[in-house]
Amino acid sequence: MHYTIDAKNKILGRVATEVATILQGKKDPKYDPRLPGTDTVLITNASKISVSGKKAKQKIYYHHTGYLGNLKEIPYERMFAKFPERVITKAVYNMLPKNRLRTPRLKRLKIEL
Repeated sequence: MHYTIDAKNKILGRVATEVATILQGKKDPKYDPRLPGTDTVLITNASKISVSGKKAKQKIYYHHTGYLGNLKEIPYERMFAKFPERVITKAVYNMLPKNRLRTPRLKRLKIEL
């Protein structure tokens, strides 16, 4: 089944949990935890999503380049201004179960700005 979610004026975490449950296949009557599922999700108006509280100023994304002492940090405001689709993708990615099915499930997520 194909789901379309309008993210305009919605909270990032609420949208991400909804998308994660759909991608796992939990809304399908033939749900099986060992299968990746078949449902696809399209998120529209990704650039109009919001966060609650002080997260816009306090949330920080980290990544390591692989070299010693090169832990990079990017504040939410800068990441969202440049790549709003990456913010949603990272939120959904971290809400999916940490197993071999995570990548194939995430491939069925499409994001439109």
